[in-house]
Amino acid sequence: MTMLDTGEDLGAMETIRRGISHSPELTEGIGKTLALAVLASVGQVIVPIAVQQTIDRGLRGPGGPDAAFTTWLAIAAAVAIVVTSWASYAMTARLFSTSERGLATLRVKAFRHVHDLPLLTQNTERRGALVSRVTSDVDQVSQFLVFGGLLFIVSIGQILVATVVMVVYSWQLALVVWICFAPLFLSLRYFQRKLSAAYATVRRQVGVMLSAISEPVVGAAVVRSYAVEARTQERIDAAVAKHQAASTRAQGFTAFSFSLGGLSAGLANAGVLVVGIWLGQGRLWAHDITAGEVLAFAFLVTLFVGPVQFGTQVLTDAQNAIAGWRRVIGILDTPADLVDPGPDGTVLPEGALDVRFDGVTFSYPGGPPVLREIDLAIPAGRRVAVVGETGSGKSTLAKLLTRLMDPTEGRVLLDGIDLRDITEESLRSSVVLVPQEGFLFDDTLAANARYGRLDASEEEITAAAAELGLGDWLAGLPDGLATRVGQRGESLSAGERQLVALVRAQLADPDLLVLDEATSAVDPELETRIGRALDRLMTGRTSVTIAHRLSTAEAADEVVVVDRGRIVQRGPHTELAREQGSVYAGLHASWVAQHG
Repeated sequence: MTMLDTGEDLGAMETIRRGISHSPELTEGIGKTLALAVLASVGQVIVPIAVQQTIDRGLRGPGGPDAAFTTWLAIAAAVAIVVTSWASYAMTARLFSTSERGLATLRVKAFRHVHDLPLLTQNTERRGALVSRVTSDVDQVSQFLVFGGLLFIVSIGQILVATVVMVVYSWQLALVVWICFAPLFLSLRYFQRKLSAAYATVRRQVGVMLSAISEPVVGAAVVRSYAVEARTQERIDAAVAKHQAASTRAQGFTAFSFSLGGLSAGLANAGVLVVGIWLGQGRLWAHDITAGEVLAFAFLVTLFVGPVQFGTQVLTDAQNAIAGWRRVIGILDTPADLVDPGPDGTVLPEGALDVRFDGVTFSYPGGPPVLREIDLAIPAGRRVAVVGETGSGKSTLAKLLTRLMDPTEGRVLLDGIDLRDITEESLRSSVVLVPQEGFLFDDTLAANARYGRLDASEEEITAAAAELGLGDWLAGLPDGLATRVGQRGESLSAGERQLVALVRAQLADPDLLVLDEATSAVDPELETRIGRALDRLMTGRTSVTIAHRLSTAEAADEVVVVDRGRIVQRGPHTELAREQGSVYAGLHASWVAQHG
């Protein structure tokens, strides 16, 4: 079980209580809504009573048919029906409104919390499963609250009111009805447990299915390039088949319980008619029951049966919704370990920042240390390149420096301030990470550049590009800043995507720039241009570059060599390259051999 599955241990009532606590709008005006529900429930017995009174007093009274009484009774019943219909409409409208407001709050909370989760937690969960928790799972909760929820309470009220009126007319016939429905009521607990387990499986399979479908869409180029369409389709078919099997099993329990409700209803109707006739003829007990009461009882049985059968469907929706609610609560209960100190935090000063790693050790959950006892000081305004073999820990350094993760032991400090004590707003405005492959959203180039500064005008974006020496490239695009970049920036080349990332960083105007080898994925003809742009971007700032190419290290003020999670060398490139037998000398010799 992952941390995101912690909510699955909650019981049904605890899940509902916790869910409502996350969506307080659900209880707004609940008193008035319940009052309307009571009025609507009581109004359901008007027709049976009106039918009984019309037959026994209006048509078969001692003095013969009473037209005036029947007329006034019909008018009173019509008015009562109008009032209760209005109450039912008002109750339902209020229920819809509060439910959707509450679920919007729940969806926003869950979505925001997903982004606050540690990268490690996000990476252990399928993307489709995460998406399903804030979409499909919340939709199931919505369906239950809007079409079940309070209406289930109304149905219970309707059953109780119908039972009271039935007892008033004939406790014997009321007993017949309850005996017919006893097997269904006694089995509800059993079905509740079975449905809960079945729909928990369904909700999990929805996430698996969404992942299986979405991943090949995102990776369509790889799927086609390697001609693995058949294998991909098999994975999708298997996920769909598992979801189908889980849903079919869950619906099987639902169908059985609904059928049992239908059987109980049929027996109740037949029992009322048979026993009612016997009572009317004096064959059972000494009891005088009128034709109007028997007919009214038939209506009351219908009022009793409807909510019972509706309740079996609500039971299904409830288990599906509770399973979804548990998964959403599982997200909200997963701690976001990168806590923003908020107003109590420190704001970084403006200007180039000095950096210090103080006894930093980092381990991924359940794994050995990736970094061990790192002590490193970088003066303000310095350009530092971090190099090392793949898996040496250099990229982890960048993540710790930008606080995408916190160290297991030790501290990372900027201007002597622990990153954990700096406000999130100040940290993100002062420290910018340019990743190895800048992610672009399916929008215009201008919109993507504005992620560096959301209020930047087109003139400021153009000026930022010009400051980096990219003005002619921008002017050469077909639509300039209005150029659509496509999904994940696929309408641009890898190098052009990196240029957009650099413009974005220039707009952000950071005091500390962290680059995960921004030139490692570019087109050869753009490397020189990007190199010049990077040189301008790093001017006046502290910069730390995770270097995969040693040409980057050659241009740095200082090189830090990481090997097996430890810093083993540091100094200027020329000095390190001359240290025979050193790690850096070996890396440099290998680089020269490959690139001439």
